[in-house]
Amino acid sequence: MSILNRQILSALCVSFVLSLALPAAIFFVFPLSDWGLLWDKVVMGLPFVIFLPSLVITVGLIYGVVSGMFWKRQLQRMDEGLYLLEQGRLPSQQEMYPVQEMAKMVERMNQIQKHINEQTKLSQKMANEKAIDQEKQIQEIVSQERNRLARELHDSVSQQLFAASMFMSAITESQSNMEKTEMKQFKVVEEMIHQSQLEMRALLLHLRPVALKGKSLQEGMKELLEELAQKVTMDINWKMEPVTLDKGIEDHLFRILQESISNTLRHAKASSLEVLLIVRDELIILRITDDGIGFNVEESKAGSYGLQNMHERAVELGGTMKLVSVPNKGTQLEVKIPLLNTGGDHDD
Repeated sequence: MSILNRQILSALCVSFVLSLALPAAIFFVFPLSDWGLLWDKVVMGLPFVIFLPSLVITVGLIYGVVSGMFWKRQLQRMDEGLYLLEQGRLPSQQEMYPVQEMAKMVERMNQIQKHINEQTKLSQKMANEKAIDQEKQIQEIVSQERNRLARELHDSVSQQLFAASMFMSAITESQSNMEKTEMKQFKVVEEMIHQSQLEMRALLLHLRPVALKGKSLQEGMKELLEELAQKVTMDINWKMEPVTLDKGIEDHLFRILQESISNTLRHAKASSLEVLLIVRDELIILRITDDGIGFNVEESKAGSYGLQNMHERAVELGGTMKLVSVPNKGTQLEVKIPLLNTGGDHDD
C-alpha cells in the first residue's frame, strides 16, 4: 500500500471514530431530552446526525490527501537522492527539506557520498599501482610459454581448420548432384568447423592477450577490433569518445572487453558486435552488444569464471557491471566507472 493510500485510509478511520466518539461523549455529559431533535435539526440539507459525521469524515479525507501528497513528495525526493547516490552522484542543487529528520538523512547521504568518493579514488589509485606493478612483475617464462602455445596452435590447428573449411566449401559447391541428406550432413560439418575456428580464436585471445603497451585505451580497442574484423565474418562496429584515463582503469576496461569478446566468439553465435565507449554524467561507460542466441544470466553467473572476473574488475574500480541477455535476441554488457580527477577533457 502506498503512503498516499495509507494516509487517506488512516485519516478516514480516525475521522470516522471521532465522528462517533465525540458526539457520544458530549451527549453523555449533556444528555438530550429528545433524541429526535438530532433528526429534526437540518444543516445544509442534511439531518444533524448525518451532517456531523459527514463533515468530520470530509475534513479527515482532505487532511489525509494533503498529508499523503506531502509525505509522498518527500519520500520521492529522498528516493531520487538515494538513486543518485547509488549511481555515485548527488543532486546538482541541494534541496531543503522542511522535516528535520529528513534533513538529517540528507546530511548523512552527503557524508556517505564523500566516503564513497574517497574509497573510489583509493581503489582506482590502488588499481593503477597494481597494474603498473603487475606489468613489471610478469614472469617472462610464463609469457614465453603462452606465446609458444599460441604460435603452435595458430600454425597447426588453426591452419588445419581453415584448410578443412575451404575443403568442405569446395566439396559442397562442386557436388551439384549430391543428395539432400548428404548435403545437410556436409553443411553440419562445415558449421562445426566454423564454430571450432571461432573457439580457437577465442582461445588464442586468452593465451596471447593483446596488451596496450603504451597505447591509449581507444587505440588498443580499435586495433583489437580491426584485427578481429579481418578474421571473422561477424559485422563489427564501434564508437569511442576521447578521454584520458589512468593506466589502471584503461587496463581493466581493456581486459573486460577482451573477456567479453572471447565469450561472444565461443558461445553467442552472433552475426554482429557493437562496442561503445563514452563518458556521460562523470561516468565512463563501456557497452558491448551482440545479436547472438543469448543465455540465462542467473544460471550463468554462478559458474562462469569470466563473468565473475569482469565483475570483480569493475568493482575494483568503484564501478558497476550490468549484464542483460534475451534468448534469441542477444546480449548486452554495460560497465560504468566513476570518472574522478582524470585530468583529461571529455564531452558530455
